[in-house]
Amino acid sequence: QVQLVESGGGLVQAGGSLRLSCAASGRTFSSYAMGWFRQAPGKEREFVAAISWSGGSTYYADSVKGRFTISRDNAKNTVYLQMNSLKPEDTAVYYCAAGGTIVVVTTTPEYWGQGTQVTVSS
Repeated sequence: QVQLVESGGGLVQAGGSLRLSCAASGRTFSSYAMGWFRQAPGKEREFVAAISWSGGSTYYADSVKGRFTISRDNAKNTVYLQMNSLKPEDTAVYYCAAGGTIVVVTTTPEYWGQGTQVTVSS
């Protein structure tokens, strides 16, 4: 069982930056691939980024590639999403997710956080 708690959301102007954190409970954090998803009002939840258990492989949605960076610190049981050059269309609730493999975490995650709101003003 893994419990995920996101933090770091807020209001930022277009062009600004935010760093989201996701703290995981449980001793098996390092064995899970981790991901970030987002859901804007009236839209489906969509994949943003994922990272392998070791941190050696990362994957991004085309819409955030080059602007967002996912990373993890297994010693701290935490995964991060550094978001730069933010745009109003990045406004959404951002969710942390965990899965046994990269394929699982990017398609049908096993665990979800409660979400954190990111609002980008123009």
